[in-house]
Parts: sequence; C-alpha cells; structure tokens
Amino acid sequence: MSAKETIVVALSGGVDSATAAAILVEEGHRVIGISMRLYDARGTAEAAGGRCCGPRDLEDARKVCAHLDIPFYVADYEEAFRKAVIDDFVGEYAAGRTPNPCVRCNERVKFRPLLQRARALGASRLATGHYARLEGGRLLRAVDEGKDQSYFLFTLPTSDLGALLFPLGGLTKEEVRARARAYGLPNADKAESQEICFVPDGDHAAFVERRAELHEGELVDQEGHVLGRHGGVHRFTVGQRRGLGRSFGPTPSYVVAVDALTRRVVVGPRKDAARTEVAVTDVRWVSGPPAAPVRAGVQVRHRHRAAAAEVVPEGRGARVVFDQPEWAVAPGQAAVFYEGPVVLGGGWIM
Repeated sequence: MSAKETIVVALSGGVDSATAAAILVEEGHRVIGISMRLYDARGTAEAAGGRCCGPRDLEDARKVCAHLDIPFYVADYEEAFRKAVIDDFVGEYAAGRTPNPCVRCNERVKFRPLLQRARALGASRLATGHYARLEGGRLLRAVDEGKDQSYFLFTLPTSDLGALLFPLGGLTKEEVRARARAYGLPNADKAESQEICFVPDGDHAAFVERRAELHEGELVDQEGHVLGRHGGVHRFTVGQRRGLGRSFGPTPSYVVAVDALTRRVVVGPRKDAARTEVAVTDVRWVSGPPAAPVRAGVQVRHRHRAAAAEVVPEGRGARVVFDQPEWAVAPGQAAVFYEGPVVLGGGWIM
C-alpha cells in the first residue's frame, strides 16, 4: 500500500489499535479514529476493566486521537451488541454450549458496520489492531503466533478483505509496545485485558446467572449413575476439571459432555473428553468451498494448537476427522481450518 489513502481505524482504547493508527499516520495517510460503544458499563464493576465498554477506554481512545491530531468519533452499537453478542452468549451457555463472543462480535457487529461508516466518511479502508495478515486476498496468521487473532476472523466475507488492513500482523507484541512508546502514545503502557470485554472479572457463570433462568442438575458418569448435583449447565464446558468438587474415581475427573435438555453434566477420565470426529455447522470458506475433502490444521479453541485432520465439506457444514483424538472439543466453539498460516475457513462445533 504505497498511495496515500483515507483510512478509518477502529480504536478500542488499547495499545494495539492505537499503535495501528500511529503507524498509518506515520505513513502519511489521512486517519480517522472511531470507537464503538458496545456495552454500557457505567456504574458497575465492569467499568473498571472492560475493553470497548468502559468510559475509561473511550477516553483513552480520545486521548490517542488528540495525540496523533486525527479526528475521533464514537459510534453507538450498544443495542446491536446486546442482541447479537450478549444475548447469544447467555443463550449458548444456558443451552449447555460454550460460546465465543469475540468471533460473534466480529461477524455480526464490528466489521461490516464500521466498513459502512468508513465509506460514508470517504475512507477507502478500515484498519484494526488485530494480529493477523492479509496477502493476495487471503487471511493469514500473524507473525507473532502467540498473539495471533486470525482464529477470531474466519467469518469475514471474502468481498471485504480488500478493504481491510491489519498493520500489526507483521510485528511482535514487544515491537508494538516499543513503537507505542516511541510514538509517545498516552496508553503505551496500558495493561492488557485477558477477559471478555463485558465480563472483565472473568466470572462467566455469575454474568449468565444475572440474565437467565437456570436450573440445578445432576453430575453423572458415562453409565448414567448419579454422582452428585451441580448449580447449572452454564458452569461447565467439555474438558473442564475445576468446579466438579472432587474426582469420582481413582483418577481425576473431567467434563466429557453437557446435556442441557436433561440438565446432566457427564464426567469421566481425561481420555474420554477427546474426540476423533466432530460435525461443524455454518461453515465459511475464505476462498470458496473446496470440491473435495482437504487436509488442514483444525483449531478448536483460541489457545489450542491446530490439529492435523481431514475436513469433509457437507452442504453448509463439514465433518472434521482428526488424525489423533483432539482434546476438549466443545459444542458452541469455533473450529477454524488452516493450511499452514493460511485460513481456509471455519464454522461452529455442533
């Protein structure tokens, strides 16, 4: 990208998006900052730590734009975010699944609306602080694999990729911090949040309990024998060990299945929380669906490694057959398909 352009940068208030904006300013582009107000945390504990949510983060984004001498706007998407992300998050946990709100936010709330606003402001591109790369119409992992966020971006429409920029994709986190300090950004040393923006304290169960009618149920073994009681299926995910209270046998017990219909949480040995095959629904292919099964690395959670597998397209879904049993494959999570660093596509684990 050599020609100077008008570019909108999505600013969260954090150091990554701020550095992305500073890089584009340094390159000579006309940069406009936009923050999305997604979750009104005012007057709650969430106000202290959330990303994209608390007043502090919007103020930090405003300070960054003042420092860079670029325009700053706030776009209110609170209602859309509540319906598309928060309600989905609560409903999925209540249904015994494990949601991924960051993927849902990118898919349903963030990119398309911001692209539309960018074009309305006369901008040709939208940039974000995500750690990912775009090359030749393809979405790739970031250079810093420890910070890579391509897993959260598989739902981006292929038609939009040419209008997106990820200025941090070729940098490590350490290099981003160093650049932020060199630019004198006011949030250069701001701590990162490791939690979901609207659940900054990390207590997902308590968040869901405040918003849904939930019921106690039974802990059972794989033969259906009742081992104890639990406080609700929303408290469990496949592969979980903590929160069971104790082990039910000579070896540690893990969640191997969650059945919201019967309100039963099934526990067993660690090996039984692994799967050799999984069905994936609502699959998106970045460059169109393949005509035949493909070999891929399949990543079933953000922090998991990609596991070798065969991905078999089946209508709007796919069947994933792992070479070796894959640990903690949880319904509701995203399964993302990679060919080396290239994102082929992904979908939702059934």
